[in-house]
Amino acid sequence: MKSTTQPRHIRLLDTTLRDGEQTQGVSFSANEKLNIARALLQSLNVDRIEVASACVSEGEKEAVAHIIRWAESEGLADRIEVLGFVDYKRSVDWIRGTGGQVINLLCKGSEKHCREQLGKTLDQHVEDIIRTVEYAVASGMRVNMYLEDWSNGYVNSRDYVFNLVRGVQHLNIGHILLPDTLGLMSPAEVSVALRDMLGAFPDKLFDFHPHNDYGLATANVMAAVAVGIDSIHCTVNCLGERAGNASLAEVAVALKDKMGMRLSVDETHIAMVSRMVENFSGKWIAANTPIVGADVFTQTAGIHADGDLKGDLYKSTLSPERFARKHTYALGKMSGKASLTNNLDELGIQLSDEEKARVLERVVQLGDSKQMVTAEDLPFIIADVMESKDYHHISLLSCNINTEFKVGSTANVCVDIEGEELQG
Repeated sequence: MKSTTQPRHIRLLDTTLRDGEQTQGVSFSANEKLNIARALLQSLNVDRIEVASACVSEGEKEAVAHIIRWAESEGLADRIEVLGFVDYKRSVDWIRGTGGQVINLLCKGSEKHCREQLGKTLDQHVEDIIRTVEYAVASGMRVNMYLEDWSNGYVNSRDYVFNLVRGVQHLNIGHILLPDTLGLMSPAEVSVALRDMLGAFPDKLFDFHPHNDYGLATANVMAAVAVGIDSIHCTVNCLGERAGNASLAEVAVALKDKMGMRLSVDETHIAMVSRMVENFSGKWIAANTPIVGADVFTQTAGIHADGDLKGDLYKSTLSPERFARKHTYALGKMSGKASLTNNLDELGIQLSDEEKARVLERVVQLGDSKQMVTAEDLPFIIADVMESKDYHHISLLSCNINTEFKVGSTANVCVDIEGEELQG
């Protein structure tokens, strides 16, 4: 009998506008923040977004208020969250002043952070948390709770972590957010720690917030989901402190394809939003970045193009069409006849086998000399290859260019056009 069990729904919190903006050199304008927020919630359909840290600046406050006003008009304000601090009224009032409804309270998730950074005992920190949470709830806000440095805290002061959660479990706290703040954990360590947390507090909603310092963020997300975590934090283009957060594109696709999970993300907009964030942030992604990189749907080896031409032998579930992108075949020294044929077909150009061989020879020669060849170059290469060796339409006879600082540039060019000499 066919199973009717529905796949688990994994919810994503995108923190590009908060943690992502902590990337060195990144600062979004208010208008850029609004456009990214709109793209995340409406185009990508991410479940929640974290848009700022409280008390940063008046400009940041206005930017958040701008996002909230738009979100309220679209009925999305409850999906906007802001990081706040354990400072009683200050962060709460700042967020309330923007119209925000959700505070993600940054608490100390390790004994070392509590003792050395705050100079307080666990009991004192819990008292401060209780006072801040109660004020936020009384002000009509929803509260989530970050355990900053949780991964170190779990490894080095597990009792502290558990006693902290026990100390606030009577409060009206929605999600407890567990960050691998320094990106130190492996998938095996994530599994052990989160299974332990879920076992000790089965009635609590835990989020996992990874970092990518070992390049393990997506793998750690998969480990978290495997043991029962249903809410995951990520950013567009892996933006974030140091090596960044988990990539939204990688997480969404890996959880769906490799674990059979259900997500709300519209994959056809992943590349578009990636490009938007790339442009606004000024942080350019590598061409081989999974899902969104410029080259990831380009086949270079001629044998791959040949296999695709004969039966889609080198295609996978990661099809470019799935992400509103196109498959391309590179031209260069590794190109074969199939690579050239695919590109000619795209351009609507028909050549004989002999002509193709001559064009391919020229393409390979250009590739050998480290020149980049694109499909747009093919018409010019074809014209050059097919043209008679003893006949030239245009010849450059001389060219003189002069430039001076604060003086207009001049150029004098002399050409021969079918026997007529022209100069200007």
